[in-house]
Amino acid sequence: MKSMKKLLIATALGLASYASTAAQHHENTVRIAAPFEIKGADPALSGDILLRMDVVETLVEVNERGEPIPALAQSWQVSEDGLRWQLTLRNNVRFHDGTLLDAAAVVKSLNTARSKAGLLDKTPIDAISGEGLVVTITLHEPFTPLLSVLAESRSQILALASWDAQGNITRIIGTGPFMLTAFQPPQSLAVRRFDEYWGEKPQIAAASYLSSGRAETRALLAESGDADYVFNLDAASRQRLARKPTLQLPAIPVPRTVMLKLNLGDPLLTEQPVREAISLAIDRNTLAMAVLRYSGAASQLFPPNMGEWHNEALPPLQYQPALAAQHLKDAGWQAGADGVLVRKGQRFSLTLLTFPDRPELPLMAMIIQQQLRQIGIEVKINSTSASEIPAQHHSNRLQMALFSRNFALTPDPTGTLLQDYAEKGGDWGAMNWHPAGFSAALHTLTQSTDAAARSQARILITTALQQDLPVIPIAWYQQSAAINSQLKQVTLDPFERHFGLRQMKWEQK
Repeated sequence: MKSMKKLLIATALGLASYASTAAQHHENTVRIAAPFEIKGADPALSGDILLRMDVVETLVEVNERGEPIPALAQSWQVSEDGLRWQLTLRNNVRFHDGTLLDAAAVVKSLNTARSKAGLLDKTPIDAISGEGLVVTITLHEPFTPLLSVLAESRSQILALASWDAQGNITRIIGTGPFMLTAFQPPQSLAVRRFDEYWGEKPQIAAASYLSSGRAETRALLAESGDADYVFNLDAASRQRLARKPTLQLPAIPVPRTVMLKLNLGDPLLTEQPVREAISLAIDRNTLAMAVLRYSGAASQLFPPNMGEWHNEALPPLQYQPALAAQHLKDAGWQAGADGVLVRKGQRFSLTLLTFPDRPELPLMAMIIQQQLRQIGIEVKINSTSASEIPAQHHSNRLQMALFSRNFALTPDPTGTLLQDYAEKGGDWGAMNWHPAGFSAALHTLTQSTDAAARSQARILITTALQQDLPVIPIAWYQQSAAINSQLKQVTLDPFERHFGLRQMKWEQK
């Protein structure tokens, strides 16, 4: 144990030194550590980090209620038939290379995003064109969540000089209040204040970002003072760091849910009563208190802070192991010699994929393993890279996966649902699930402006998810951080879009 702690301390100090070097030792640098790997310059891969660090911006931002508000686009209007959106850009906005924002840069950025997997490629766009400061998006059918999709990180706007002649991104030239001074994927980047920023100038002069996948390492960075803002802490570290007066530890509920993804095409998981048995066998309250150290047990997929998406009429998910056992017995499963269920010579044995980037997930997986073993289901845990989950989704080898899903990737969760629960399913959503009426309900949400029709669509969607359990909700999430007490005006973003560098300032000495 001592050798492990020494290794973690050495790693933490080494990474802190690396981040400090990358930030060029600026005395006012805010040093941020979080688990998100920098996968490259392409916005499709690392757009979220660049947006969090306020290097890039999108046409649309969101307010505290998740409503779209102007950003690089100062205004917009839509035709009566919903097929033509016209966005007027802000005047005199400069990219970090000094060039002015115009429609050409926006058209290039959005068309590049459309050509890659994401949300824009699922939007019914016929064409994106523009001239001067006006951008026109033409659709082949109405799409009401368009502004939310334009607010998503992969819809960030870059200067034309960001691309080479072959269309590859070689430089990240954004319009944000901070510009890159160092970029070293997959581990670190550094930024400094952009003095020609069009909006309110931040008080922070510089910042560095360090990708650190191990929660223990991040906690040690906070504890030693080698990081000023440590994002996403495990419960044990939060309790330990709370005793340190030099740190503040804010936490807020966020629209993120820990869930089990199931492959409904797997013979063991095809039957709804079997999936319901798995859900009934999980003691969410005990699990949340043991691992998260707060009462975050999920009674349905969407948490209460998601407003109209939280369906109060749904019967809540419950812990009833006796009923779970009865469901399995009714489905023909009988206990074998070692207590594991057997049916027609097949053992009820599943492999559960998860990943350690979020430190609570492997611990939750172990508790779920124990709870399912109580009803005769054997679970083998594979704690691996997060990328293995979508890889096994596409190869149809996945049986179960445990992860957390952020429903605020766009201000309107319809965008996320389109990715996760479209007809062919999604990397972080359904797998081999095709409920009647579900696609039509999603279609209503993307096309209709009628409040009653949209409400009925949400009811159908939330009810189908609760009844069929293509994913099994486990816990609702709180986001936490450890922050240097001398750093003031730090607020956690419930939509997890920004670290808050624009508002931060150092305490006056």
